[in-house]
Amino acid sequence: MDPEKTNRSTRFGFSDVSEEEKTLLVADVFRSVAARYDLMNDLMSLGVHRLWKDFAVNRSGVRRGHAVLDVAAGSCDLTHRFVKRVGCEGRVVSVDTSRPMLQRGKCRMIDTGMIRNVAYVLSDAQNLAFADQQFDCVSIGFGLRNVTRIQSALNSMFQVLRPGGRILVLEFSHPSSKILSRLYDRYSFSVIPRIGRAVTGDERSYRYLVESIRQHPNQEALRKMMGEAGFEDVYYHNLSGGIVALHVGFRY
Repeated sequence: MDPEKTNRSTRFGFSDVSEEEKTLLVADVFRSVAARYDLMNDLMSLGVHRLWKDFAVNRSGVRRGHAVLDVAAGSCDLTHRFVKRVGCEGRVVSVDTSRPMLQRGKCRMIDTGMIRNVAYVLSDAQNLAFADQQFDCVSIGFGLRNVTRIQSALNSMFQVLRPGGRILVLEFSHPSSKILSRLYDRYSFSVIPRIGRAVTGDERSYRYLVESIRQHPNQEALRKMMGEAGFEDVYYHNLSGGIVALHVGFRY
């Protein structure tokens, strides 16, 4: 055990915890929600998460023959979209730290008949288990806020990206309107945990997921962090009034 890592503090939702403790708590969250993860995504977003993911992939620049790394792939929604784009000449690697989530994603891909040119790797986003400059595109969808050290994850994703490639960070963010922000807060804290309790029997995990959104860097702060990792020409699109943002950056 690394004493420095154990003693360093971070945020788990609104709580202060050690970095090691956050890693374990996040693992517990996704172990708990894996079975109903996709259903909850549809219920919480009224299905709009599908449009956000389509938007991201449409701005990925991914073509046939490309190699794509999908980080924090979860149930493989983005992986599925990328496999269709790269064709039989390309490859997609689906990465997650949660074995239950990665297994669920793999099963979903097999159910849709996608069994070629896709691999599944259990790996930490902060220390990706790949050689440098392996991928034409790196994506992370709704996973960055669960990472213990966001800057370390961005640095690691930069290392595995080829020159000329791009990164996509799709994540919940901060609404651009005060009125929308108030409405979103009311829905997030009053409705989402109750849906989680009714559907999964786990209100606590969904309360954490809501709190983690509020702790995540805002659009400009994340853009700056991506620049510090080495990405250039970083820009972002606000989706649904800034409830979600897609950040895009390049390695030249």
